[in-house]
Amino acid sequence: MSKEIILIIGGPGSGKTTLINGLSEKGYICYPEISREVTLEAQQQGIDQLFLTEPLLFSQMLLDGRIKQFENASLEADEIVFIDRGIPDVLAYMHYIGDSYPTDFDLACKKHTYNRIFLLPPWESIYESDQARYENFDQAQLIHHHLVETYERYGYQLIEVPRATVDDRIDFIMNKI
Repeated sequence: MSKEIILIIGGPGSGKTTLINGLSEKGYICYPEISREVTLEAQQQGIDQLFLTEPLLFSQMLLDGRIKQFENASLEADEIVFIDRGIPDVLAYMHYIGDSYPTDFDLACKKHTYNRIFLLPPWESIYESDQARYENFDQAQLIHHHLVETYERYGYQLIEVPRATVDDRIDFIMNKI
């Protein structure tokens, strides 16, 4: 088996972080979502929502971080590496807000390709807003649509993970690998 870099994607509040944490607890190499890190760092500098006030700067920071995650994942000794969100997520969010971006964003999506993409659907009963997640559930559903559209545009076959317990979701994913 060759190296598998696998993404877990989905709109806000669909259970990605919980799933990544569950995979990590089972001993898999997992890379966390970095947008919270970027958002919280900006908040410490007095910018409440960097994505809303300077979306291109925020997106560039995410793009750089996700490229670094991809490069680091390729160097891991383990055969399987899971990442919470990928490079095309950056473009999906830019589409969501109707903003444009430089061509290097598109080139980064074409250059760094993932082996499999697992999509978590919107799940209202587990959805929660917090200081880093400002979207409501309707917005989360719209973001989900943009994610699907963007990843499919880059030729990815998305594997939808059923709404279930964390262990059942992990079993589903492992049976598809």
